[in-house]
Amino acid sequence: MHEEIYAVLDALKLRHARATVAEALRLAQKDKPSYSSFLLELLRREHEGQRNRALAARLKHSGLRDFWTLDTFPFHLQKCVNKRAIYELAELDFIERGESVIFIGPAASGKSGLASAILLKAIYAGKRALAITAQKLFDEFTASRADRSTQKLMCRLERLDLFLIEEFGYLNTVEPRQVNDFFQLMDVRCNRKSTMLTTNLGYEEWGKFLGNDSLVAALISRLGQKSRTFAFPKDAVNLRNPKLGLPATAPKPAILDAG
Repeated sequence: MHEEIYAVLDALKLRHARATVAEALRLAQKDKPSYSSFLLELLRREHEGQRNRALAARLKHSGLRDFWTLDTFPFHLQKCVNKRAIYELAELDFIERGESVIFIGPAASGKSGLASAILLKAIYAGKRALAITAQKLFDEFTASRADRSTQKLMCRLERLDLFLIEEFGYLNTVEPRQVNDFFQLMDVRCNRKSTMLTTNLGYEEWGKFLGNDSLVAALISRLGQKSRTFAFPKDAVNLRNPKLGLPATAPKPAILDAG
């Protein structure tokens, strides 16, 4: 009988129920629950297993290099950060409103840590979210031109509930086509889908960086309609200073090991 149960669960691709049904049957023989209670418990286990597998997949493909959380951010050291405003962002209402968030400041000030923590929160909330460096994004623009997959790439990025672009300001070279693709993507996402961007460049420097003042002016204008900016001062604390004793990396979620 057990083998037949396993075969049916395998056919239905109920992996978690398949893995736990033997234990469930053993407990049922001992506790003698009603048929409905037994079935409900088995289905609950399958549902939980599916949710955990889906979460593990979102985390694995999120592009996050470190899994920082707001609980680990040293607000007591980086006093220029408005802790209340950051925790309001972490409630994720800005995603529902299609607002964007820009973090501007010097290197090692915690911009990426905060943005990553918010993106991680969004992933746990079931949102479609992705993190990528500006260099990798621009490289993907170029590669998609070569294999004529630009439209497919754009469609994938346009659908994201939250898109984090890190290190905007650190690019080896910037080509006009890359800038056009970037503007096209941002133009579609602005006011519809939320984008987070971390950069060491003030808005006044974007034109020179991308080499197209008119497109940048239009982009900043669009962002200004529905976005928030968190600007770190130039003398913000360098959180990578070894004297502070802060961890260099964040541990990955345990669910990734389990998944």
